[in-house]
Amino acid sequence: MDLAEKRREVRKKLRKMEGLPTLPPIVQKLNTMIEDERVSIQQIAEVIERDQVITTKVLRLANSAFYGFPKKVSTVQNALMLLGINVIKVLITTSSIFEILHKEDVGLWEHSIGVAACAKIIAEKIELKDPQEIATAGLLHDLGRVIQKVGFKEEYEALLKAVEQGEDPLEAEMQIFGINHAEIGAFLMRQWSLPDRLIESVGSHHAIEKAKQFRKESAVIHLADVLVNARGYGKTIRKTVPFMNEKVFKLLKLDFLDIKEIYVKLEPKLYELKFFTEELRKELEASEV
Repeated sequence: MDLAEKRREVRKKLRKMEGLPTLPPIVQKLNTMIEDERVSIQQIAEVIERDQVITTKVLRLANSAFYGFPKKVSTVQNALMLLGINVIKVLITTSSIFEILHKEDVGLWEHSIGVAACAKIIAEKIELKDPQEIATAGLLHDLGRVIQKVGFKEEYEALLKAVEQGEDPLEAEMQIFGINHAEIGAFLMRQWSLPDRLIESVGSHHAIEKAKQFRKESAVIHLADVLVNARGYGKTIRKTVPFMNEKVFKLLKLDFLDIKEIYVKLEPKLYELKFFTEELRKELEASEV
């Protein structure tokens, strides 16, 4: 099977969502409400609050250190006003994926929330609009890796073996899947009708020159991914720190002194996130007993 054929097969499976978690029924209702200008934030919040599990997840994520609000977010309406409808929609849409992630691969979950925290710090520094949305893109940047693990078990094992033997992960997954994890994540996010800004940031974070409309956002996720890998927070399948695209510094107007400042701000966030992860792990262990 050539690469183009492999790519088609992967996309076909993604369209059918075979072996992947289904979207909560609430998502379809929310999509309709969000598109209706007559619907208020309060009405949207009331619909979300009818689902206790999703409400708990939304509030937990809204209060986690990668968004970094100074005061506790205690209601869904509050979360909607602070994070925006787009971010809440993403959190609900992907909640089942995150559940799998921090249950099956705590290292990748830690890496993802570390990148989210770092992306928000960078976005605030360069004054990008809606930095909390950039944090959410950071949270989702390795969504495709989770999909590989859950929906393509045989191919994922082959990928791990190739990386263990010294192959570059991006090159290995192109050979095995015909498509890399960033593109898989973006493809699935498009299927879920998530915002274009998030889709492109995730899909181009390893190839920022491919970004058309949101190149700066893609560069922020790329830089955050490299910095968190270099810091050694969480765990990915990589054995080395990913290659840094030097265009990032020019595009974001940053230098090495700025990187030092980002790390200084990031460190206490990572410390807080460690407690967040430990709390989730204990809850999951307790639920399995």
